[in-house]
Amino acid sequence: MTNNLNIVSGSLDHLCLLRLSAVGDICHTLPVVRTLQAHLPDTRITWIIGKTEYGLVSDIPGVNFVIFDKSLGLKAYWNVWRQLKGKRFDVLLHMQMSLRSSMLNLLVSAPVKIGFDKKRAKDMQWIFSNKKITHQPRQHVIDSFFGFTEALGISEHIYKWDIPIPAEAESFADQHLLHGKKVLVISPCSSMAYRNWSIAGYAAVAEYAVDKYDMQVVLTGGPSEIEKQFGDNISKIAKSKVTNLIGKTNLKQLLAVLNRATAVVSPDAGPAHMATAVNTPVIGLYATTNPDRARPYLSAEYTINHYQAALRDKYGKSVDEMSWGARVRDDGTMDRIKVDDVTSMLDKIMSAK
Repeated sequence: MTNNLNIVSGSLDHLCLLRLSAVGDICHTLPVVRTLQAHLPDTRITWIIGKTEYGLVSDIPGVNFVIFDKSLGLKAYWNVWRQLKGKRFDVLLHMQMSLRSSMLNLLVSAPVKIGFDKKRAKDMQWIFSNKKITHQPRQHVIDSFFGFTEALGISEHIYKWDIPIPAEAESFADQHLLHGKKVLVISPCSSMAYRNWSIAGYAAVAEYAVDKYDMQVVLTGGPSEIEKQFGDNISKIAKSKVTNLIGKTNLKQLLAVLNRATAVVSPDAGPAHMATAVNTPVIGLYATTNPDRARPYLSAEYTINHYQAALRDKYGKSVDEMSWGARVRDDGTMDRIKVDDVTSMLDKIMSAK
């Protein structure tokens, strides 16, 4: 058994999981939690998580959450310390590579602290752990997270999310989604602007979905100015009517909408992985980031991949010759994706449906 931890025999009483953000990576963490719950049903699980991300998973049964609100500055660490005071854990799964999370690591009392292997541990995370997961090169993020359950001697990977959707969120979806219509959700923006596709491209896809399949097109996203601008401009340019919910949903309401969707179009961003969590097909738009590392996990066949060509033009190297997380941040990189790329994937999904 990895690390000589006597876990399967039932000696693990209380486990702490440290993963603060972001929404997409919280979705990637959930199969790990579900695997732990299945294999260690008597183990108490405490999850240190970011305030925003907590809103998505707060009602998952069997997990005690400790909230870290980074907007409070140093007080946020004090609040976590107060919540953890007097608690002793058998093991800490330190599943985030950042100085912020490493500072929180120091507040957790556990004899075993498992982190990423030294080859992958950024921001010196390896210093803050006394056990490491086994190095596995070139994995999807979800599969890399399963290194932590493997370190506990659990070899099975359970790809299960089961995020509860409350009645209020279902009611919100009922109010905004047309009964009997198939729904295409377009979530146009990532928090990283270089990952965003064009407004004109999204508008053309919206028109195609309405004209060919009589779909309701719904725009989703957060309240940032750039997302609101995207939504307003797509709505103006598209000749077909779209339902613009950008800035109008909380995470649970967004999840309810994604759950009702026939398909989702999104760059590398949280909503793509939320859609995966409710088993909705995602047309992932990838040119700046590596889809084999970060694509919607269950939608490989619908992922549009211009990443290798972008790497070749930028660095003169192949994917195999570059670091696994290499990115191409140049303006215009996402313009490699054409409208026909997206509509052909929509055709594929609709044919399967």
